[in-house]
Amino acid sequence: MNIKEQKLHQSGTLGIVKSMALSVNITLFVLILLCVTGAQIAQSQDQSPPTSATQSPCTLSPIVVPTLPDKIPGYTELDPETQLHVTGTAQVIDIHSYTLKITGKVPQPLNLKYDDLRCMPAIEARPTLVCPGFFVDTATWAGASLKHVLELADVQEGASHIRLVSADGYAALVTMEKALSDKNFLAYELAGEPIPVIHGFPIRAVFPDMQGNKWVKWLVGIEVQ
Repeated sequence: MNIKEQKLHQSGTLGIVKSMALSVNITLFVLILLCVTGAQIAQSQDQSPPTSATQSPCTLSPIVVPTLPDKIPGYTELDPETQLHVTGTAQVIDIHSYTLKITGKVPQPLNLKYDDLRCMPAIEARPTLVCPGFFVDTATWAGASLKHVLELADVQEGASHIRLVSADGYAALVTMEKALSDKNFLAYELAGEPIPVIHGFPIRAVFPDMQGNKWVKWLVGIEVQ
């Protein structure tokens, strides 16, 4: 014990000084521990995977997947079940593996499942489909806003068209200006039920202000051009 410590010891101050030093050290240790722990927590939060754009954020009731009727009406013939005319060759699509792919002039391809579309802002309308020289059909459809889907895909500046692709190989071109109309939607319901297979299940494009050749059935892709 040096002279300084002897004096402190004699005055009873040494114990107090040591206690204060110990208290300071403990406090400093706690602060360092909190800083390290906080940094680790922040880092862990920063590294959390981003929420996928295709995750369904709502609760949906299960659907009854439609099947092909025993007798399929011929081309442009009237379907007695829906009172709509039939065109194209019906495509049977597995709803569990179905994805609508948004590709082309977008930052990265977007894959949307059937339920992703069902969870999006919906439009219900009763437009008239005109197939010049053949028929005129009117029905109530409901589906996801096409404008919302394109906004979700973050379409690149300069894109001028979209190309809608059917599972049967058919495709239709629509200008971006017309595609972004608030009226257009990707239908998943006809008269409150899943669209019948012969009319486009699972998804059919609906363009109320355009002729029937733009109403692509069995929609599997939208290419932004």
